[in-house]
Amino acid sequence: MKKIILSVVAVFAFGITNAQLREKGEIEIVPQIGVISANYYGGESGSGNSPVTSASFGVGSNYFFNDRWSLLSGLIYQPMGTEFSGIKDELKYITIPVNASWHFGSTRKWNLNFGPSIGFLTSAKSSEGVDFKEAINSTQIGLNIGIGYKIEISDNFSLLIDYQSLTGLTETAKDYSFKNTAGTFNLGGVIKL
Repeated sequence: MKKIILSVVAVFAFGITNAQLREKGEIEIVPQIGVISANYYGGESGSGNSPVTSASFGVGSNYFFNDRWSLLSGLIYQPMGTEFSGIKDELKYITIPVNASWHFGSTRKWNLNFGPSIGFLTSAKSSEGVDFKEAINSTQIGLNIGIGYKIEISDNFSLLIDYQSLTGLTETAKDYSFKNTAGTFNLGGVIKL
């Protein structure tokens, strides 16, 4: 009986340690939802601003160059803005990240990713309903960095828990000097194609 149990455990452990390794040319699709906390920083952002928290969602893809490196990109809906004196600035972006993703650990369940992103403004309103989209730059260039962990469910599906941060490199407003910054905790499904 001990030999059978040890054999089953050995087969299971071998499957877990090898199932996460990806090969050149493999692709993963990653639908995700998250909670984003955003604020303005720098220049004329003011010291009394508070972060705003919203839901974020999107779909990403990983193209693997080998078992350690992949290109991570996708489309992400990212609300940003700030709160000052009880009034919220609510900026909505569709963001396209282009990140290098380094997969590490013996089973490559961890990943660290970094790279640029471009965000396209879809709306800009205050919590009082004032539309100020014309005062905001229509695109945002940012720098992303993130870390994530995959929990294997099967050979072709895993859950992803990750944190992504974005630092805006371009001015948010046309006539004022401040930029966006955000951090997002995400939960996603990793589907191996």
